[in-house]
Amino acid sequence: MSLKGLVAFLAVTFCLASTQTYAGSRVVAKIDLSDQRMHVYVNGIKKHVWKVSTARRGYRTPLGSYRPKWLAKMHYSSKYNNSPMPHSIFFKGGYAVHGTNYIRKLGRRASHGCVRLHPSNARRLFGLVSRYGMRNARIVVTR
Repeated sequence: MSLKGLVAFLAVTFCLASTQTYAGSRVVAKIDLSDQRMHVYVNGIKKHVWKVSTARRGYRTPLGSYRPKWLAKMHYSSKYNNSPMPHSIFFKGGYAVHGTNYIRKLGRRASHGCVRLHPSNARRLFGLVSRYGMRNARIVVTR
């Protein structure tokens, strides 16, 4: 194999590995804290890129790779004034990916640590995780 062919092979292998890892998960939601975006992959194919809001100054969104712990079609925060959290996907303790009414703040850090999405995007992601199952889903948070 030529050097050019080897480089092309390695590039394709790296791209496939970066989207199809996470223990064979069929739905992967990758949240990038630096650009406040979520990339959603289904069966290794990028299907969506959405603006999110993660933790503002003084709060944190936990880094790592998580399997969803539980889902709630409509949850109300017991910690933050009964705030509505539609289509919640809880991934670590009280941290969740969920819809928000503060859509003007999407794309900027604004939350207490959860990952906020536009309500229609939260509904779509919730549907994917429900359809494929929590065991086949991953929430990945990176810098």
